[in-house]
Amino acid sequence: MGEAIGQMLPSAVGVAISPLPIVAVVLMLVTARGRVNGPAFLVGWWIGVAVVGTIVLAVAEAPGATDQGEPATWVSWLELILGVLLLLVALKQWRGRPQGDADPEMPKWMQALDGFKPPKAAGAGVLLSGLNPKNLLLTVAGATAIAQTGISGGEQAVALVVFILIASLGVAAPIVIYFALGARAGPLLERLKNWLAQNNALIMAVLLLIIGVKLIGDAISGF
Repeated sequence: MGEAIGQMLPSAVGVAISPLPIVAVVLMLVTARGRVNGPAFLVGWWIGVAVVGTIVLAVAEAPGATDQGEPATWVSWLELILGVLLLLVALKQWRGRPQGDADPEMPKWMQALDGFKPPKAAGAGVLLSGLNPKNLLLTVAGATAIAQTGISGGEQAVALVVFILIASLGVAAPIVIYFALGARAGPLLERLKNWLAQNNALIMAVLLLIIGVKLIGDAISGF
């Protein structure tokens, strides 16, 4: 199982370091419903990552998914495709980064976060973790890495739980700060939000480039 955790770790860290979801949870925390919306978002985040990871592992366990007990060639092809897609997304992020002192352009849906109630906050967590294109690719890559090690179903489940926990560190950190520091958390969270918003494109471009190259290398070695 140690090999599985090691293989999926870069993808889990990639999901954890997702600037826009972290900005979103910070914006929720500073609203009147922050005490309930923050944890609701985190629960939704767990659900989104868990559903995608479980589906990938279930497909990997299906008949014909392995060759004589080893991962089938399609796993390497999937890693190659995911790696290429991540490189393309990295390029898009790099080209879309703010130039000079220009303010970053934030998604319009973020303006509605202050009106969210817990169910909507949880739904936002599901969407940003499980259906956000970048995080979807990284979660599929992480679950594929787990499946490729050929460990038992029980060990895969444990490895997936570890993946979910690591992938949640980014959005969980502001929530922990909020409850630990109380009123003092405001200025710190504001600085964190501004820095992440300004550097979102650059962070994701570099991160996706590294993970994309790793996946392509793993795919080539698996053929």
